[in-house]
Amino acid sequence: MLEFPNDAKQYAGYQLHRIQNDLEPEDWKSFRTVGKGVKEIRISEDGNMFRIMYVAKFSEKIYILHSFQKKTQKTRSQDISIAKTRYNSILKEESS
Repeated sequence: MLEFPNDAKQYAGYQLHRIQNDLEPEDWKSFRTVGKGVKEIRISEDGNMFRIMYVAKFSEKIYILHSFQKKTQKTRSQDISIAKTRYNSILKEESS
């Protein structure tokens, strides 16, 4: 998220604040390809698309799995792989 433009960062922060307060983000979709409970916040800023994949199904925690700029309609397999790896690490941590 550090490389997002300032307006996109502010919007992302607001959406994460909504999640912390048990509200859904304003523009999101489920991303079960990565794992159960994973969602993607969709941000559009000046014609650019940004995404934040997160999971909030564990006790009082929100895990940001991956944030990136999206250049095409299809999510790159590299971005999905990064999120899956992090999701699997969280599953191991939460089950121990």
